[in-house]
Amino acid sequence: MQVVLARVGRGRNSWADAACRDYLRRLRKLRVEERLVKPAPFRGDEAAVRAEEGARLLAGLAPGDRLVALDERGELPTSEEFAGWIDSTLRDGGRRMVFVIGGPYGLDPSVRRAAWKVLAVGRWVTNHEVARIVLAEQLYRAHTLLWGGSYHH
Repeated sequence: MQVVLARVGRGRNSWADAACRDYLRRLRKLRVEERLVKPAPFRGDEAAVRAEEGARLLAGLAPGDRLVALDERGELPTSEEFAGWIDSTLRDGGRRMVFVIGGPYGLDPSVRRAAWKVLAVGRWVTNHEVARIVLAEQLYRAHTLLWGGSYHH
């Protein structure tokens, strides 16, 4: 199965890129692609920025994709439950899970409505690069839960 990590904008921290690479390189059963979406210019209207970026994120979806939107208003699954999301996608014949991280102004409501699941990494609003690292780590943890490994205790 392929996993796509789509995010608005390019990160500015090499430490975040290194941390993500470290976790994602360990995945053997999941192919991961990171996709950058160009941020919309801010012209005084946050909702307009969210709408434009949301349209760009949704345009990258293919039929049958399972969209998971990262948003602080989402579900707070355990690691085992998160692994179950991946497992159910595999069992249902899913070819791609697409995780989306919005820009500085968050995700447009249309993205949350289109999502199969809305995932929170916590109730706090976090830096988008930190959310990306947490997602990469949990993908690795789910991988070890599903296919074996000593990482998850």
